[in-house]
Amino acid sequence: QVQLVESGGGLVQAGGSLRLSCVASGTIFSIITMGWYRQAPGKQREVVATITRSGSTNYADSVKGRFTISRDNAKNTVYLEMNNLKPEDTAVYYCNKFPSTWTSWGQGTQVTVSS
Repeated sequence: QVQLVESGGGLVQAGGSLRLSCVASGTIFSIITMGWYRQAPGKQREVVATITRSGSTNYADSVKGRFTISRDNAKNTVYLEMNNLKPEDTAVYYCNKFPSTWTSWGQGTQVTVSS
């Protein structure tokens, strides 16, 4: 069974930066397209960035130019570098595969951006 463990969230001021990490186990990580998702209070979960096994990336318009997704297949880890954070980035961030997700999700990591 796949296990996903996210970390790196926290409380930052607007304009600040954070780096999220997600370790995946129980899967052949290197061949899977991975994504970072987020869910803000009262809103649906949305995908913010994806990365293919070869390293091709895509971003939601709302984070383009500010967030960078990367992966280390040797460590079964996907990262999300977040710069110039805005209050509207406040959410719980999760990783999962893309476009179809595994049924199980990790606990997520809370990102709170104060204005």
